[in-house]
Amino acid sequence: MIPQAMEAFLRERLPERTWQTRLTHDNGRAYLEFSPLDVEQLGRLGIGVDSLGPQLVVCLWDEKAAIEIGGYLVVDNLAMGRPSMGGIRMLPTITPAVVHNLARGMTLKNAAAQLPFGGGKAGIVAGRDLDADAHTEVVRGFARLLRKYREIYIPGPDVGTNDADMKTVAIENGLDSAVSKPSDMGGNRIDQLGAAGGGTIIALEALLEEMPRLRQLPMFSALEIPPASDVAVLIEGFGAVGAHAARTLRQRWPQARVVGISDEQGYLFDPAGLPVDELFGLWRQHGLVTRRFGQKLLEGPSASLKVSTAPDDLLRESAFCLIPAAPVANYLDTDAASGPAMTVDRMGRWSVIVEGANTYSPDPARRRSRARMERAVYRERGILIATDYLVNSGGVIFAAQERILKTPPDLRIPEAMLGDRQRVQEWLDEHRGAFEALAERRRLADEAARDAVIRRNMHELVEALAADDDLLPCQAAERISVRRMASRESDRTAADVLEPMPLIAASSTIEAAARHLVECGCPILAVVDDRQSLVGVVTEWDFMRATADKIPSTTPLETIMTRKVISAEPSDTLLEVLRKLELNQISAMPVVEGGQVNGMVSSDLLARGSLVRMLQSQRSEQ
Repeated sequence: MIPQAMEAFLRERLPERTWQTRLTHDNGRAYLEFSPLDVEQLGRLGIGVDSLGPQLVVCLWDEKAAIEIGGYLVVDNLAMGRPSMGGIRMLPTITPAVVHNLARGMTLKNAAAQLPFGGGKAGIVAGRDLDADAHTEVVRGFARLLRKYREIYIPGPDVGTNDADMKTVAIENGLDSAVSKPSDMGGNRIDQLGAAGGGTIIALEALLEEMPRLRQLPMFSALEIPPASDVAVLIEGFGAVGAHAARTLRQRWPQARVVGISDEQGYLFDPAGLPVDELFGLWRQHGLVTRRFGQKLLEGPSASLKVSTAPDDLLRESAFCLIPAAPVANYLDTDAASGPAMTVDRMGRWSVIVEGANTYSPDPARRRSRARMERAVYRERGILIATDYLVNSGGVIFAAQERILKTPPDLRIPEAMLGDRQRVQEWLDEHRGAFEALAERRRLADEAARDAVIRRNMHELVEALAADDDLLPCQAAERISVRRMASRESDRTAADVLEPMPLIAASSTIEAAARHLVECGCPILAVVDDRQSLVGVVTEWDFMRATADKIPSTTPLETIMTRKVISAEPSDTLLEVLRKLELNQISAMPVVEGGQVNGMVSSDLLARGSLVRMLQSQRSEQ
């Protein structure tokens, strides 16, 4: 059944006509799909359409399930490649707008990592207090809902889901339909290996080498880079990202100190350094550590330890580096009205912020708030901010190797077994050695790729900021990702983006063609002869002209169609396609090969993805 909170949300925002005309069913599974042309409906859901996306928004639920199973899928952008990739978040308050924000973050993150995958995200509307069996059943049901979209979306874990849940998805939909699977499926276990948290420490290491170049900027003229033994780190959110960041710092950089951590129950701070190994072990056992371990430490001899039940107050403490790793996008703001974890006027003294948590949002108000915060923190206080998707991409880099280093054909689960958990597990057990060897090869490839990608991102970030006094870190980061998407986009062709084009026989009447145009909702029809070869096109304008000229509706269509057709070839680049559309002042044209219509390209598709325009402007500037 549809989750009650989800139904209430959708009923409040979508008119009854939308339910009647858009709701589709497939064996008890219900889908409400919206494209970027559905600006009004998406706006009602809190999603704004911009130059990057979204490409697809789906509200989906299982009407036959005995328990509530439903949520949202957003495929934001496929410029870097298909499918899109991003985690499944499970929260009772998840909304389409939240999923879209996260999907946009994945668009930029995958681009920053130069991964051949678009950005997507999914959200399950469910509480985190479900018992283990109910949790697994919800994930299994949601996986079945997602199967329809497995060519354009591959999930991984996120808040509320884990590597074991990705195994459940893979059992239902196939090994290549989920990433961050356990090692018995050849997976890279993002949560277990701490891929994202480890990436933040690699970023910090790289920044210590890169930051001296910022001294040429006035706000960094007095910048001091401490030796490793004096590097102190605060970690807001000692969870899947934060705990692994602390562990990785300890392993890679034992001289550095984690001086403060927080979780839902409070925070710990000790300028002499906290016992990371003990805290990590405790987190593995119990999840939350500050209250339990704080009491233990207070009983000991540490006179410098501070224990608080107010987790946000960790951001009042000072250290060389802050790593925000709690699932709170708005960790800092100049305005208390936005409900930040801390306001800028009360925050501690730091030299660099490495964002472990996802903070990006395409929402205009959030973007303005972010820029306001960065002006106060970066420009006025001289604190470098390493934007989330440039530094916490370790997880998606690890996950991507499960698709880049492909599963051998002999290790693919037989299609007939999918959905049968016991049979699949028996089959996995038979191939355990081969899967574990595959997992190890992927892990080694991941670590090398993560290190190279994040170091390059830090180099480009500092380089961009040092070259432009007025640039904010959020702007520099976005340029890095968009530049990579634009570069990738310029290599794509009409064949990569064509959409289905409706055909109609030249012998049809004007009335029949007009009816077909309305039914298909397309701006243009391809007119073909009896051999299905293209002989013309007809648009709304042609029908309006026919009406104005009082041409009878029973007249053959070939009398009003445009015979001299502007078309694209499948091998035309997107830049060439865009130029043809603009030069001829048309909104759409067929993609033709050997006289046959393969599909169509439209200005809606290309103008919405203004990556091509960005690439043009970048080339003109060079």
